Amino acid sequence: MRRWAEVTARMVPDQVGDWVLHDLPRLNTAILDGRAPPGLLVTEADQRVLRHLPDPGRLAPGPARRLVVQLGLLGASVARHYQERTPDGRRHPERAFEPLLTGEQRIPFRRYFAALAGRTGTGHYGRDSYASLVRWNVGTVRVRLRGEVVAELPGVFDDGRIRSYTGTPGEESFFLLVKQGEAIESAVNRELLPLTGAGAGPLGEEAGHRVRQATALLDGLRRLLVEFATRPAGQTMTAEAFMDVFRQFAAHWAPDDIPPSGALDPEALKRDFLLGIALPGYDQQARRLFPALLDQERAEIGALMEAPPLPDRLLADLGSGDSGLALPAEQLRRLVARRPVLADWYRLLAMHAQVSGAHLMLSRKFLFKPQERREAAGLGDPGVVSNRTGTTGMTQTHLERLTRARQRHALAALRPVLIGRNPETAGHPGVRCPREAAAPVTVELVG
Repeated sequence: MRRWAEVTARMVPDQVGDWVLHDLPRLNTAILDGRAPPGLLVTEADQRVLRHLPDPGRLAPGPARRLVVQLGLLGASVARHYQERTPDGRRHPERAFEPLLTGEQRIPFRRYFAALAGRTGTGHYGRDSYASLVRWNVGTVRVRLRGEVVAELPGVFDDGRIRSYTGTPGEESFFLLVKQGEAIESAVNRELLPLTGAGAGPLGEEAGHRVRQATALLDGLRRLLVEFATRPAGQTMTAEAFMDVFRQFAAHWAPDDIPPSGALDPEALKRDFLLGIALPGYDQQARRLFPALLDQERAEIGALMEAPPLPDRLLADLGSGDSGLALPAEQLRRLVARRPVLADWYRLLAMHAQVSGAHLMLSRKFLFKPQERREAAGLGDPGVVSNRTGTTGMTQTHLERLTRARQRHALAALRPVLIGRNPETAGHPGVRCPREAAAPVTVELVG
């Protein structure tokens, strides 16, 4: 009997997987098109999935993580349809789940999901999250720099499929883009994290090499974002699909919970604290996201919050003190001539800001500008998930403030000295800004 229970525990998640891959997108599309009532999703989920779910306590971490991805997509679908069609549904989102009972014991869905999340061994949130929806959902992504593998970000499935709400290529391409970005960011942070060690010096040759590697990788990320934004129709997601279909599935499961969002990308948060960001309250803003992160992510980001950013350590090693680089231009030129690695650090921080600008450009293209046009046309903002802000409430103004803060980095005073076309620096010995060919960064989905 026990062996049969173990076999069943292995089989049921596979059956759930087939339903989530094929039937859930079909049902969501039919409901959104008005060809099926929302109740049909609840009925089919109960008959085909929920009543057959195994006891979470019998699941190993791997199957538990896969089931978290799958049930997260189901929960997001139920929450969205309920809130769109129920008066006061947004005030009481938890009521969407009252009809959903799981397993032989008929455990309420959200309680079952929380127990399942506990079995992942990661401290996963009690609802769908960035980690499950993006990192676990999408297969293994491998990053190469100049042909060498510099990062590999695994998923929890090995079938090469990307699970989504409606099964469209646009949704899959967006999930893939976000995971590709995180994979590149993880490669950047792997280059920079060793420089936080007690014996690591930010001015040495190894530091310069790592900083140049990180800059090349960030340039690859910037190019990835720009390329996605400029794809022709049919090879990407339209702004309308992004606003009205895709992001409306990021509805609340309970009042004041934290839906999945790109703002929860842990590698991006780490990079901000590694490189520093001149924005008061940014650390408190990041800590508000902690419940939706995994245990290891919270620990790593928390440790970086407590440490000085790498540029501050750089300035301390230079002996700049509190004055930073508030020096006359000629002294800055001589300083860069003596310490060429400063140019490498400057380019890294400048590229970090350019990536922020590329992200802002994407947000404007797919969200803020189309919503401004809707407001001007008197269409308002009727969705379950507001299109006036990001999923975690970030406005366009706030994203612009973040980009400006990254532009005002610790080495910004070197800008006039290091800009290649500045006539003041032309021909000055020791101050060189070569325009090197972009280092090839390739990102591939390998599993």
